[in-house]
Amino acid sequence: MVKSNNSEGNFNYNNIEKKNKNFMYKNLQKSYCYNCDFSASIFDFASFRGAHFKTCVFDRCSFKWAEFVGTNLKNCDFNNAVFDNTVFDSAKIEGVNFKEAKFNNTIFLSTDVEKAKNLNVKSPGIRIFNEMPQIEINDELHGALVNAMKNKYVKASRVLDTKDGGLNLLNIIILLDNFDTAALRRGLNIIQA
Repeated sequence: MVKSNNSEGNFNYNNIEKKNKNFMYKNLQKSYCYNCDFSASIFDFASFRGAHFKTCVFDRCSFKWAEFVGTNLKNCDFNNAVFDNTVFDSAKIEGVNFKEAKFNNTIFLSTDVEKAKNLNVKSPGIRIFNEMPQIEINDELHGALVNAMKNKYVKASRVLDTKDGGLNLLNIIILLDNFDTAALRRGLNIIQA
């Protein structure tokens, strides 16, 4: 079947091969794909928010700083895929095969990992949370986070906040894993305007 794009720019594919493609920085929000082969493609910095990618093949794909929020990935194959600073938040991973996948600083939040295949939950590169973890944020960092959200592009990306207006603690945890508090505060203050 041929690709169709709806008015929001979402990708809808059925029974198609898209191997060795670059989907870096793509917003795949609310996309619907079924039985597609994306082998050896790059999905770094991609957002799969609310997307449905059922029975798709992602063998040897790269997912750096990617997010699977409310994503349905039922029966997908991620054999030998690489996940680096990736988040699975409320994702459906029933029957998903992670055979020989590599994980670095990957978080599963409110995601039933028991239904996945070949997922080593004891891997040092994986953290699992049943609910949003709580962290202490000092006043200076909190102020920098609030100021950064004044930037219309940061606000529109929904990277630092949640739909109910609170701080996205999960993404802040990932940022703090990669930057010390002072460097993060400086960076956030730079992008505020």
